[in-house]
Amino acid sequence: MITLTRLNGDIITVNAELIETVEATPDSIITLTTGKKFVVKESVEEIIAKTITYKQAIYHRAVSL
Repeated sequence: MITLTRLNGDIITVNAELIETVEATPDSIITLTTGKKFVVKESVEEIIAKTITYKQAIYHRAVSL
């Protein structure tokens, strides 16, 4: 899960495994595999970095078991 900020300042947590696309328009629009969309303040690059960090943490835990 990654934490992001909606345009109105609300914090949301998104399941990174469900992210299908991220578009810059100039705000970032995240589309999930469910079809749900979120517009957030973070840039595409920030979302990618958060997703990579999340996945590294998950895989590191799995390998450590």
